[in-house]
Amino acid sequence: MPKKTGLYDPSNEKDSCGVGFVANIKGLASHSIIQDAEHLLCKMNHRGGAGSEENSGDGAGILTGLPHELFEYVAKKDLKISLPKVGQYAVGNIFLPKEKKARNRCKGIFERVCEEQKQKVLGWRKLPVDPLGANLGKTAMEAAPVIEQVFISSSTGEDKEEFERQLYLIRKHVSSSIHSDKLKKFKTLTGTYYLPKYAYQDVIRKEIIKNRVFDQKIFELGKKY
Repeated sequence: MPKKTGLYDPSNEKDSCGVGFVANIKGLASHSIIQDAEHLLCKMNHRGGAGSEENSGDGAGILTGLPHELFEYVAKKDLKISLPKVGQYAVGNIFLPKEKKARNRCKGIFERVCEEQKQKVLGWRKLPVDPLGANLGKTAMEAAPVIEQVFISSSTGEDKEEFERQLYLIRKHVSSSIHSDKLKKFKTLTGTYYLPKYAYQDVIRKEIIKNRVFDQKIFELGKKY
């Protein structure tokens, strides 16, 4: 380990996953930020775990600001709905069971909790992915859940802090309900449902894959809208 020198202190070294940060210094949204982030992600291949298969990894992801133009486009195209203005809706990418009955059960619980919290589910959209084009390994393919994107409109008006609070409560309440003893008969529920983040200002794309094929599987990241 190098000795302490200047601003460097070896005591700050941590054995953890690699994280990179890319931003526009003027705070401007740009697709080039996504492209730079993908390039950065691919350069951190040494920080990701891998098994016996070269094309199966322990996960990679990207956190971006909420791309309103993209979601406005896909909501009209896929769901035939118009989204509220920025800050008045939230988007979450949810991992769901492959089994249809269990998947619908999870979605039903999610919608019920949203209704209890006075928030409105606008619609569900299956996230377009290309696992074969990304050459995913057998292990990753077998473990892959169904990923759906859910849109929720705010009932709190301009109070974004309260909306964020309601989204947090929804995420926690849904997870707790799905993992409760009452749902043990749905064996595939507890092992597959997962919501990385749910917010009105940013969105997470996360996969159990190697970082070098991340943008190939979620190919919307490579498009401009």
